[in-house]
Amino acid sequence: MASKQEPVYQIFSFQDCKTSPDPIFELPAQCLTPPSAPIVIDNGSFQTRAGWAAPAAEFDSPRLLFKSVAARSRGAARSETQIGNDIPNLEPLRWLLKSQFDRNVVVNFEIQELMFDYVFTHLGIGSEDSVAHPIVLTEAPCNPLHCRQMMSELLFECYHVPYVSYGVDSLYSFYNNNTQRTLQPPHTGIVLSSGYHCSHILPVIGGRFDAVNCKRVNMAGSQAASYLQRLLQLKYPGHLAAITLSRVEELLHEHSYTAVDYQEELEKWRSPEFYEREVHRMQLPFSGKVPGGCVSVEERQERRAQQLRRLQEINARRREEKLLQDQERLDRLLAVQELLEDGLLDHFHKSLVELNMDSAEELQSYINKLQLAVEQGRQKLLHSDGAEGKTEVSELEQPMDEGDGVALIDSDFPEDTLPEKPANVVQPVFNMAEYHQLFVGTERLRCPEILFQPSPIGEDQMGLMETLQYVLARYTPEQQEALVSNVFLTGGNMQYPGMKERVERELLAMRPFQSHFKVRMASRPALDAWYGARHWALQHLPSGEGGAAEGWISRQEYEEKGGEYLSEHCASNIFVPMKITKPVPARPTEPSVTTLTSTGASAAVTAVTSDLPPCCSTVAANVTLVSS
Repeated sequence: MASKQEPVYQIFSFQDCKTSPDPIFELPAQCLTPPSAPIVIDNGSFQTRAGWAAPAAEFDSPRLLFKSVAARSRGAARSETQIGNDIPNLEPLRWLLKSQFDRNVVVNFEIQELMFDYVFTHLGIGSEDSVAHPIVLTEAPCNPLHCRQMMSELLFECYHVPYVSYGVDSLYSFYNNNTQRTLQPPHTGIVLSSGYHCSHILPVIGGRFDAVNCKRVNMAGSQAASYLQRLLQLKYPGHLAAITLSRVEELLHEHSYTAVDYQEELEKWRSPEFYEREVHRMQLPFSGKVPGGCVSVEERQERRAQQLRRLQEINARRREEKLLQDQERLDRLLAVQELLEDGLLDHFHKSLVELNMDSAEELQSYINKLQLAVEQGRQKLLHSDGAEGKTEVSELEQPMDEGDGVALIDSDFPEDTLPEKPANVVQPVFNMAEYHQLFVGTERLRCPEILFQPSPIGEDQMGLMETLQYVLARYTPEQQEALVSNVFLTGGNMQYPGMKERVERELLAMRPFQSHFKVRMASRPALDAWYGARHWALQHLPSGEGGAAEGWISRQEYEEKGGEYLSEHCASNIFVPMKITKPVPARPTEPSVTTLTSTGASAAVTAVTSDLPPCCSTVAANVTLVSS
């Protein structure tokens, strides 16, 4: 019975994992046989995953897993840049970290080039000027054309890759899980993806991504981590430095969960028994030595005597320095007075101006005061061991800095200023371990909740499920039934316990009465994008000579169609070419004769083109524009 009454505490320690540098692998011989094996790179905003798309069992998992950050101080060389797992601890270098992403879009291509160098070097590719392997690369949904153009230019011009294929990470995950379930294509469903910087709702109809109706929610793992860090730092202001972003991310990944019913779950936390049972006590590292904790009376007296001796030495040294300064100034003033006695009035008045004095009487007054101060200082040095009273401050003493006030504390005070407590008095024991514990209670569910309710952190936007309802309303009832029959959850921020149940509950409240829906979670929410890209690359290898296969962009197509060109496939974005009309530069004014000639020519061309058929109207308009 006694064991049941004891409270059950859940005390956890922070792992504070330190990463080790990635090894440099040798280039496998199987990847060199023609056709060359593609390199699959899941270019995530939180973590980059890279590996080979080869049929051998040793290549069925990514070889490189590292955070998408680079640490380089301003002005440092490229060789001094630390990337990913080369940084054992991110916190000391947090202010130096740079990423190639803005939200989930690559904008810093200098950092992206460093990431590619890191990937190709550690995969064993040692060629200087080219990477003779096709590249499968993930990109953001509805990636801007300029960003894709810069990425294609980097891969084709800098690395001279033969083929490139772009795809959306969450659609690769959708493709991979549907293939594992042996569903016959084309696949229809709706993908809820939540990563590190933002979340997406991606409808897929007939095996193709419906980019027109997709939506992005700027709420994901980084916002939840920042919110949790603010909550804990406000709760424990004494541990601000210990509540680092790395530890907060560990709390999110290992100790947080999604409430199926948020309000009902908060009511449970009002119960003291529930709180004691469910709160997670996170133990911060600390030193077991308590200052003055187990110190005897004799040791305290000895320490006090040592402090007294140090203060006496500091005061004696300060008095000597003050005495020397006063003596030097007195000698200088006496030298000026001798000029007056010798009759050198010009030099005397010049010296008075330098000393900022007006008359000989003022000079004599300062000399008398300094002589008195020097005499008193000598007497204090002679009687420094006695107790003659506090130090008298000279009227000529200059104002001191705040830090000098400690050194002028007079040493003449009794040693035992505080009464000693009897040794047999029991003093309360300070629990240092409990002081360094973080009680993580409702924060475990409040931070993941911002994915559904962004208002607690001040974001004025819809949550994930409200946005899903808005997207579904843009389809016909038949299309809605097909979409909700395959609701797919993927992304690293979807790994909270209870996430699938919460989405099912929200869909039940959202959908009509007795309607059917199916929610599935990715088998590996954080890694399925890489596995899906690898599976797609194995099934759609690029063809040899001539044009590329479906989904691949060859170098010839890049040169002909531009860097923004995209070859569509089942897991890619939709290519929408945008033609930007360039304004015609204004011509400088010409002489009147030339103007008349050009005007006549323009009229002639206009008269000729008026009789052309409609199919040639565009050409005629262009000719008219040029002639003008």
